[in-house]
Order: sequence, then C-alpha cells, then structure tokens
Amino acid sequence: MEKIHRQIVLDTETTGLNPKEGHRIIEIGCVELINRRLTDRQFHMYINPERMIDEGAIEVHGITNESLVDKPLFKDIVDDFLEFVSGAELVIHNAPFDVGFLNHELKLLNRNLAPVDEICTIFDSLVYARKKHPGQRNSLDALCKRYGIDNSHRDLHGALLDSEILSDVYLLMTGGQSSLLDEEESSHDGQETVIQRLSSDRPALKIIRCTEEEQQAHDVTLELLDKSSGASLWRQ
Repeated sequence: MEKIHRQIVLDTETTGLNPKEGHRIIEIGCVELINRRLTDRQFHMYINPERMIDEGAIEVHGITNESLVDKPLFKDIVDDFLEFVSGAELVIHNAPFDVGFLNHELKLLNRNLAPVDEICTIFDSLVYARKKHPGQRNSLDALCKRYGIDNSHRDLHGALLDSEILSDVYLLMTGGQSSLLDEEESSHDGQETVIQRLSSDRPALKIIRCTEEEQQAHDVTLELLDKSSGASLWRQ
C-alpha cells in the first residue's frame, strides 16, 4: 500500500509585521497536497483581528478594516484550522513569520494549545530556495519568474492565492509533480527517483525501416553537414 504523504501549503496575511507589537492574523489560506498532488481541499478564512490594520500592510494585501468587521474571530475558527492542518507537513515561504503569528494567536486563547510546529512538521520553501539558488532573489515573485509560473493575476498579496502559487513553485522547485505516465516520484531534494521499469515480457517493438529514397535523402543531408561543419556525428 502506498504511504500517504500529506502536505498543507499555507500562507497568512496580517495587520502588520510583528506579533510582539500586537499585530494579528487577518487571513489564512491553505491548499492540500497528497503525495505531491493537489487535491480539491482548501482552508480559507478572513478573520476579524480586533485591531486596526497598518496602512503599509493594506498596501501589500489590500484588505481593509471595514471588510473584516463581520468576519469571525480567530477563536471561532481555530478548531477547524487545527483539524485541517494537524499531522501534516506545512509548506510555508518564510516559515518563521507565519508560524510566529499562528503560535501567537494560539497563545492568546489561553487554552494550552500546542504550537503549530509541534503538531505539524515545517518545510520552509524560502530556506530551500536560498540553498538551491544562492545569491539570487528568492521571493515568491522571483521564483515564479524562474520556474515559468504565471502570476500575472497577483496584483496584491492574498493568503489563498499565494498558497496556490507556492504549491506550483514548491512542486517544480523540489523536482516536479510527476511524469505524464506517473513513472517517477521525487523527494524534497529531487535526488531520489523511483522509476517503474517496463515489463520484460512486453511485446517486441515494431521496427520500421527507411525506404531507399529516404536513405538517399539522408545521405545528401550528411554530405551538406560535412561541407559546412566537418564530419557529422552521424558518421562517427
């Protein structure tokens, strides 16, 4: 039986940069990966932070104080959130930021809830990217450009949108999702690859030989290559 590897790609948006200054989470977005394949399961909530959002933060994510007035408090969504992520590996870009905010919110509840990094393992995609691409920019936008991921619809930051984009970045950066024939499965570092070999008792492949006219045309092409660049590889 195939072992199930469950990962949650997670992102948050906040009222500011530092929970120690009283800043709070205002959005959580998560998408689920099972054995490196996206499922249709998501967790997405806007949260009333019970405080004002810094102007600088609004410029980044576009979430206003007015839009959060009727949203639930963190205490109202925490049980559903913990149930969704518990036991999974969290994939987070710059994990100390998001984990720090989540643990701060859990501590504020005074329910003796375990920190997120005790109920989940953490994979920091920013740390991984810096090791894989030293000396280069490794923001989410920079990685999208490097791996050819279209993020043109990302005018502002958003927790769910960014987690969806990060899932694409993560899969490509760590070795791809899977081959078209599902013949390979890659590990985090992309080094370990299990290849399913073709059956030894499969029918023999059909050999189609070229016609005399095709052979003559091929010889003419090789002669042209010889004249332009010396002896071609096909003659060696």
